[in-house]
Amino acid sequence: MASNDYAFVTEWRIDATPELIYDILIEGEDLPRWWPEVYLDARAEKPPDGAVIGTRLILHTKGWLPYTLRWTAETTSADRPNGFSLRATGDFDGTGVWTFTPEATGTHVRFDWTLRAEKPILRVLSFLLKPVFSWNHRWAMARGYENLRREALRRRHAAEHEAN
Repeated sequence: MASNDYAFVTEWRIDATPELIYDILIEGEDLPRWWPEVYLDARAEKPPDGAVIGTRLILHTKGWLPYTLRWTAETTSADRPNGFSLRATGDFDGTGVWTFTPEATGTHVRFDWTLRAEKPILRVLSFLLKPVFSWNHRWAMARGYENLRREALRRRHAAEHEAN
C-alpha cells in the first residue's frame, strides 16, 4: 500500500428509513445545502436518459485543514434503498460504497471509502501526515453524521406537514 492510499469505514445509525437516507445521499447537488462544512460546491451531470448510474457529480470539498479538493464522483451502481457505489477521480482516485440496512429504530449507514490521494500536497506529504489527513476525514464524516440526522428529520417533518 502506497503512503497516499487510504481506506476508511464510517458507520452511523440514523433514525430514518433506508429509502429516506438513500434519497438524501443520492441527491448530490443538495450536499452543499445540508453538509456545508465539507461541500462547497456540487454540480451534477446526468446521462441523457436521466439514469442514476452514470451520473457524475463535480465536487469542490474541504475539511477542517486549510486545503480544498476538486474531484468527481460517478455513480457506478445503485440499488434503492440498499445503497449505491461511486468511482472518484481527480484529487481522489478510488471507490466509495454506501450501504443502508434497516434496523428496528432506523437505518445502519455504512460508507466504505478506498482511495488514493492524488492532490500534490496529499500525495507528497501522506508519508508524514497520514494520521492528520485521516483525522481530517473523520472530522468531515462527523459533520456528515450530524447534518444527515438533521436533514432526515427536516424531510420527515416536511412530509408529515404535506400529508396533513
